Amino acid sequence: MVVRADAPGGAAAASTGVRRSCSWPKAKKAIADYKKASGTADGLAELMVFYCERASGFSCDVGLDGEAYLSAQVRMFEQASKTVAALPEMQRPALWTRLQMVRDRSHDIGYGVGEDMDALLSEHGADD
Repeated sequence: MVVRADAPGGAAAASTGVRRSCSWPKAKKAIADYKKASGTADGLAELMVFYCERASGFSCDVGLDGEAYLSAQVRMFEQASKTVAALPEMQRPALWTRLQMVRDRSHDIGYGVGEDMDALLSEHGADD
């Protein structure tokens, strides 16, 4: 997707000549490819958390609220939560903090996204 000048946030990108593009399917493929290539668990967790941060920010900034997109966002959040929970204890706190920030921001999206993320964080031990 290319940000247009008439899209939210697009005027700034257009005025600076910066062309921003994002492709959520490509991002998910990159995560899958990393996992298949025997990437490290902490690297995989970092990629998943980063994806969640960008996806929730995009939803809030642009107002994207399609059911399929939001469902995919919650599914990736669940995968990220599971992956972080499986890491050694010393590697978890910073990633839990970032996922909690994603969850907090996602309450602004509506449609129960933030509440789903609340449940997932509790289920996977982020609240311990």
